[in-house]
Formats: sequence, C-alpha cells, structure tokens
Amino acid sequence: MKIIAYGVRDDELPYFKEWEQENPEVEVTIEKRLLDDSTVSEAEGCNGVVAYQQKPYTKSVLDKLGQFGIKALSLRNVGVDNVDSNAVKANEIKVTNVPAYSPQAIAEFTVTELMRLLRRTKKFDQKQAAGDLTWAPDQADELNKMTVGVFATGRIGRAAINIYRGFGAKVIAYDIYHNPELEKEGIYVDTPDELYAQSDVLSIHAPAVKENEHMLNDDAFAKMKDGVWILNPARGTLIDTDALIRALDSGKVAGAALDVYEDEVGIFNKDFGSFDKIPDERLKNLMQRENVLVTPHIAFYTKTAVQNMVKFSMSANKDLIEKGTSDKLVEFK
Repeated sequence: MKIIAYGVRDDELPYFKEWEQENPEVEVTIEKRLLDDSTVSEAEGCNGVVAYQQKPYTKSVLDKLGQFGIKALSLRNVGVDNVDSNAVKANEIKVTNVPAYSPQAIAEFTVTELMRLLRRTKKFDQKQAAGDLTWAPDQADELNKMTVGVFATGRIGRAAINIYRGFGAKVIAYDIYHNPELEKEGIYVDTPDELYAQSDVLSIHAPAVKENEHMLNDDAFAKMKDGVWILNPARGTLIDTDALIRALDSGKVAGAALDVYEDEVGIFNKDFGSFDKIPDERLKNLMQRENVLVTPHIAFYTKTAVQNMVKFSMSANKDLIEKGTSDKLVEFK
C-alpha cells in the first residue's frame, strides 16, 4: 500500500514517522508542496492521498486523481468547503476529514484571547514597551459579569461553553441543530438575532457553509449591544471585514479577536520580513488597533492537535483503501 502526504510541515514529520513505524505495511511518501496541478502527478502509483491546505481541491486535480485510480482522499483538518464536491462524486473519490483533532485547544485559545481583550493586555504591552507603567485609563472588564453568546454548539462550541462557565459567565447559544444535553439546560435562543441582542460577547464556532458567508455584516452588527466583543476562531468568511471595521470605528464593537481572516490564503503562515510588507491594507488596519487581536490561524496549533491531525488522517486513508469506508467519511450532498 502506498500513501502520499501533501503539504507536510516540518513540525508534522515526527508524527508521520511514528505512524509509518506503527504501520510498516504502508509506504509513505512525504511531499512538502501542496496538492495542486503542479504536484498532483506525484500521486501516480499511490493508493491514497492525505493533504492539508487552504487552497482549493479543484476539479482538475481531482480528475487527475481519478485518472490515477485513486479513490481515497483524507484531509488533515475539519473543513471540506474547499473541496469540489461534484468532482469528488464524478470520480467516485471518498473523502475523510479529522472532525475533532482537539476541540479543547481551539476553545482554550478563544477564551484566552477574550481575556486578553477584557484585561487590555495589548495596550499595557505597548505602554510598557514605551516605559509607561501607569494603570489609567485602561480599566478591565470582568467575564463573570457578562453574557456570552455561542454561535454553533458542535464539539468546539461545547468545549468553549464549559470554559466560559468556569469563569462564571452566563452562556446562551444558537444552533440550527440542538445538542440534547444543552437543550435540557435551556440555553438555546431561537434566532441569531436573539443571540446578537442579548450577548456581551459573541463567540463564533460555525462552519464556512454558503449560508453563513458574511453572517456578521452591517445588519447583524446593528442588532448587537453597543460595546460587544467579537471572537472568531472559526472561518474568516463568517465576518464581512469592511462591516467589522465600520463597527469598530463607531464603537458598536468594543474589540475583536480574530484567528481567521477572509483573505488569509497566501498571507497567514508566511513571513513577510516586516509589517509594511504585509500585502493587505484591511488586515494591517485591524492589526494596528489596540482593541483587536489578530493571530494567523493558530488556535488549533498544539502538539496534541498536530499529532491527531496526522495520525487520524493517515489511519482514515488506510481504512478507505482497505475497507472502502471510514468512521471519518464525509458525505457530500
């Protein structure tokens, strides 16, 4: 059995080696470049493909895999919105993802960023770097006095809820699919508008489906409390960046923690050498604000998560090849 893994980072290599040692019957090819039209030919002769990237899995790439007789594609991440579903079905390719590599990691990071916002740590870091050790006027807010609205209560949303409750916050939630346990607790509101109207903090954990694109736009921000805090560790396309900038300018939004950005592809996880060379003015606008925290899609980035992403995806790919199915199979409509 031969599996090729694309887009492999140096920090993933030890886990690929561990998996290969645990599965000596499988020959693993490591390809550091991403899976696209220029690299897909490397998969010829393989039984399966494992990949991780923000670039799209295009029809031309998937057609090529189909021509090679490859029917197993396993992603080392959750999202499948960048997969051409029609091409997958046309080529009879089965796709798996890693639906839960570490929900706790993302939840912990989200709440950490909120506490940084509430305690004004970015402002104090800047003051101290300039030799200013004064307190005023940067008084903090307390999470235990707030209502946190959690948009989407999947694994990550539920992990975040537990942490928010640990701080003593009141938690409400919205999801089109209600978790039975949370349903019993009565925390769900009926509409996004109700969530917006009641929340001091909005914690977003929704997928990047078409229906959710720019769900936080001018209209949504107008329905929120004045001084709301926005947290997005999910997908950049959930927020209309221009609308967020307007809401920050007006004071409607007190601050935001953004681990994702709608135009992040080709920018995040890249060293530009200096701030001035970052090729996105809207992103730089956000990064320069004292009340905005921007991180380059690192909420997931823990040792546990990276290990799970590698090992779960490789095992899922092996299952697809051997059994024709996997417990991590993605169903495309």
